Amino acid sequence: MATSLSPRTVVRSALLVAAVAATFGLQPGSHGFTLPAAHAQETVRAEVGRPLQQARDLIKANRHKEALAKLREVDVVPNRSANENFLLEQMRASAASQAGDNDQAIKSFTFLINSGRLSDADQGRYATGLAGLHYRARNFADAATWAQRALKSNPGDGATRSLLIQSYFQAGDFAAASREALADVQAAEKAGRTPPEDQLQLLANLASRNGGDRGAYISSLERLVTHYPKREYWADLLRRIEGKPGWSNRLTLDLYRLRFATKTLTTPNDYSEYTQLALQEQQAGEAKRVLDEGFAAGILGKGADAERQQRLLTLTNQRAAEAPTALKTAEAEAAADKDGNSLVRIGFGYSGLGQHDKAIALMQQGIAKGGLKRKEDANLHLGIALLRAGQKQRATQVLRAVGGTDGTADLARLWTRVP
Repeated sequence: MATSLSPRTVVRSALLVAAVAATFGLQPGSHGFTLPAAHAQETVRAEVGRPLQQARDLIKANRHKEALAKLREVDVVPNRSANENFLLEQMRASAASQAGDNDQAIKSFTFLINSGRLSDADQGRYATGLAGLHYRARNFADAATWAQRALKSNPGDGATRSLLIQSYFQAGDFAAASREALADVQAAEKAGRTPPEDQLQLLANLASRNGGDRGAYISSLERLVTHYPKREYWADLLRRIEGKPGWSNRLTLDLYRLRFATKTLTTPNDYSEYTQLALQEQQAGEAKRVLDEGFAAGILGKGADAERQQRLLTLTNQRAAEAPTALKTAEAEAAADKDGNSLVRIGFGYSGLGQHDKAIALMQQGIAKGGLKRKEDANLHLGIALLRAGQKQRATQVLRAVGGTDGTADLARLWTRVP
């Protein structure tokens, strides 16, 4: 997934032109041009005003390069006032940005922002335009700087925030891009909104590029499976969980259980290995359910291994048929045990057979009895049994309390995200 995601890292030139034009009260192809009211009535000499008016007419006709040439007539007028210079650069910024002359547009925008003749709101709008121009010129660090300045005036501007993140990304500052993208996602979550899928994809992609930040990437994937529980997101997430430092191989069967619940078992070997591990743990009912699904889906029972898979099915069916009697006998023997390990295992076996009430009662009895070899595993399995019984609220409470650094806590947390 780290290499397949496509973050929104390219801002189309047409959109940038529109942003710049809007700064001047224009739309692409429109003919309007507005001046700040505070300065529109100041005196403009004829030798300045005439070429400015002619340049405006050329802009209306979409003859932007000719407008720039006309404005050079004003450059030679001596002793221009501050207002005349301001109007000149405003007109030149409009013409240059739409003519594709980025360098000139950037110079004119910068002059206007630093002129002291703009309101705070106008400075913010002009900063947005300047950020877009720097991005188009591939000055990504400068684009980020101006986008930040624009956001101080209008922090809720989603388009500028997107430009900021894209600028950081293109500048190679993945840490900053990740920080800003995460802030947007967290703001949406805090407001009770579902973050857009492409925003979460971008967050995951940034995390994968940010020095291989495994934790941030896994966290991004968890958000994706929470809001958009697609099979490919689950598959990537579970691969990453299994690869975390400290992961215990004893949890392989538990990982298969989660893969089964998220429909990420895809190969004959997945089904066969899961079944065999379940049989080894005396979970015959569970093993039969898994194998039956593999045959029903057409994944098992064909090809070179069809005969071996059929033998496994025969064995599994036999063990499942024997399971009720075997569990009943084991249950009676477990009553004399000093610890609750057998009761938890036997209860989980009943869960695999669909006898949920009995399963949960025995597992709780075993946990209360104590002396457990692995208490976190026992609580993980109790949470799974509660989910199988449809008791999601109780299951969530149990699973959230599961600890451990070997993968049990990770699996328990992910079970709470299964739809």
